[in-house]
Amino acid sequence: MSSETTDAEFHLAQLNLARALGETDSEVMAEFMANLDRINELAEQSPGYVWRLQTDEGDATSIRAFDDPQMLLNLTVWADVESLHDFTYKTGHVDYLRRRREWFEPVEGLPVTVLWWIPAGTVPTVEQAVEKLYHLAENGPSVDAFTFRDRFASPDADN
Repeated sequence: MSSETTDAEFHLAQLNLARALGETDSEVMAEFMANLDRINELAEQSPGYVWRLQTDEGDATSIRAFDDPQMLLNLTVWADVESLHDFTYKTGHVDYLRRRREWFEPVEGLPVTVLWWIPAGTVPTVEQAVEKLYHLAENGPSVDAFTFRDRFASPDADN
């Protein structure tokens, strides 16, 4: 967990899915993989960053939550929606987001991103994240699982 402290009672968790066009060690994925550490470091240095799922290798590309071995996931925690939004769309990360079709194909039948609130100081599990993704797919956006487009305020927003 980041040493960043806030008075917030809740943080924002996010899961992002991507179906890779090849194995992580394939030629088609080489440029993406070569820049992954840099983008992860950019996230970690961004205001509002709290935590990200990673193995001892420093990323989450070997973690599987689906039967499809090409399905990669990114699970992070942020202080708030604005911090995640700023990292996603207002840093060098956006260049790779714009180029995502070079490395990834559309995910059929599921949203590719889900956001939800968790108590500050806790870490979401992959299983919880997948449950939130399916909840969003089956029920649409709600305070339990939502998107950037259909946001819901933190439960402590009135405090």
